[in-house]
Amino acid sequence: MAELKIPSLQHLVRNWYSDPARIQKELVRLVNNPPTFSYNPLFGLIRDMLVLHVPYDQIVEGIKRGVKRKSVQDMFLAVLPLVREHFDGLAPDFVQQVERRYYPVGRGLMIPFEPPLVYGMGGQLYFPWFSFWRRNPLADERLSLFVTLVDELLLQDPDLETARFDILDFSAPKDKAPRELKIIPASEIPRVSDERKVEMLETFVDGYLMAKAHLEGAPKPSKSKDRGDEPPPPDHPDLFK
Repeated sequence: MAELKIPSLQHLVRNWYSDPARIQKELVRLVNNPPTFSYNPLFGLIRDMLVLHVPYDQIVEGIKRGVKRKSVQDMFLAVLPLVREHFDGLAPDFVQQVERRYYPVGRGLMIPFEPPLVYGMGGQLYFPWFSFWRRNPLADERLSLFVTLVDELLLQDPDLETARFDILDFSAPKDKAPRELKIIPASEIPRVSDERKVEMLETFVDGYLMAKAHLEGAPKPSKSKDRGDEPPPPDHPDLFK
């Protein structure tokens, strides 16, 4: 049976549409033609830069040695200089990982949310969210929904409720243009109302359950070819081994 995985919070929002049938179609497409790599290794490398002060050149060499596919190497190496530029000169007092938590979206569906890190500096806690999608980053109502849901999760944690929440968007402005880093303060993103939030989440759950029902009994899809920069959430290898 083809397996429909529970999406992460950002992937829920990215695959939200106003029509549950469109959500079903996109989720089924992802199962039958799944992504073949993840940006997750970059989170470990960013922590190495901030916590262990691993030299940038060593990180680049680790990517070249540890990532076999040239296309994936190129994507990582297009993002890494922008990460270094953003954090260059910062001296955080501490950097910590954040435990995974879950958002209940309805009908028993619990959506995982696992921020890569938080850091403190000068008495202020910073909560950066890294968006590594090169194309079609979250925008408009999808971005508002994402920020609204993350806000709720942060406010449930006394250690995070005062954090400064910024979105670090590493997308490219045009299809063939180089990536640029855009820092979007979450405080500037309009939130969706409670009524609209419930409506949007109910629509997603409808589409998710429709996709699950559609896939029941379907044959397991064969491995797909490289689909570019749509990241799934699997574990990643240690690039420095």
